[in-house]
Amino acid sequence: MSSFRARVALAAVAVLSVLGTLAGCSSGTPAAENSTAAGGQAQANTAGMSNPNLDLGSSLGMKQAPDVSLVNQFGQPMSLSQFRGKVVMLSFEDSECTTVCPLTTQSMVEAKQLLGAAGDKVQLLGIDANPDATSVPDVLSYSRVHGMVNQWDFLTGSLTKLKAAWRAYDIAVQIEAGDIDHTPALFVIDQQGRERKLYLTQMAYSSVGQSAQVLADEIATLLPGHPHVASQQSLATIATEGPADHITLPSAQTAAGTVALGPGQPRLTMFFATWLSEVSDLKSELLAANAYVAAAKRGGLPQLTAVDETVVEPSAGVVRSYLKSLGTTLTYPVGLDTNGRVADGYQVQDQPWFTLTSASGKIVWSHDGWLPLSALEAAVKHAAA
Repeated sequence: MSSFRARVALAAVAVLSVLGTLAGCSSGTPAAENSTAAGGQAQANTAGMSNPNLDLGSSLGMKQAPDVSLVNQFGQPMSLSQFRGKVVMLSFEDSECTTVCPLTTQSMVEAKQLLGAAGDKVQLLGIDANPDATSVPDVLSYSRVHGMVNQWDFLTGSLTKLKAAWRAYDIAVQIEAGDIDHTPALFVIDQQGRERKLYLTQMAYSSVGQSAQVLADEIATLLPGHPHVASQQSLATIATEGPADHITLPSAQTAAGTVALGPGQPRLTMFFATWLSEVSDLKSELLAANAYVAAAKRGGLPQLTAVDETVVEPSAGVVRSYLKSLGTTLTYPVGLDTNGRVADGYQVQDQPWFTLTSASGKIVWSHDGWLPLSALEAAVKHAAA
């Protein structure tokens, strides 16, 4: 497993430098497509253009997509050109990513689902963007924990071949201070192998469903008969739920139970996802949190509540099954953030993510990553003082 920690992709300046080489860098639907779009879709695009958490795509002028020849998560040789006749969603994903990549992956899956039977004419492809985790087991592991093993082809190869693919698609990849940065790019490629749109995933959990709808709407224009897209939700900015709000989440531990968050008392909230088992000993970390609960009771520290980012899980059922598989009861409640509004309201930027909030509902401390019990106690005591 890599010693590097994957994180949010390259800063806006770096992304803009990549887009500067592309035709049509403004967001929104091109004028030619707008002229034939339904009124409702035009209104949705108007709302989406003012949403900072959503990219409506940049036109690429239908230039031929560079072919790549790599291997998938089963070690099978694959090339982009073999999918002529299908619309391809091609994304660049870090095989050990804990930040933006799971959002991209989930939006791809949901976009295909929104197309119904027409989704059979769509191919999902990923290309590994982690220079330190390039083996077939690496991409298989990512595919497995995200429920994607048989839903896409996640391609990898030698570092030389991967670098060639990154250059071909203007993907910036770098390691800085132990973190892996990469351009969070997703390309829509038509049946003739031409690049149609480029999308950049934003670090916002609540916009995953909106991103899926934008992708599905674009792909529907390329498919025969322009199939119906199952969802037509608003693309306007989604209101978040933060520590000043009284929040009730479904419980991950009891199907009929709920978990409460909000002001009234100091709280330590731990955000996580079950797919962290790919890059850490998640079971041990969750069980170790029981020790914090005991220490908090002895020392009068804020009690712990965990929140699973269900919006980027294969399903809520996967979360509940995982917790049952631990073999030991967690002594703290675990809620399900099914729409990502809580993660965004608490300003979560990675998994796991710890947030300490005051009784008045203000964030007083946040931490990215696991901490030993002693360090967690010390940090909470210091922040709460």
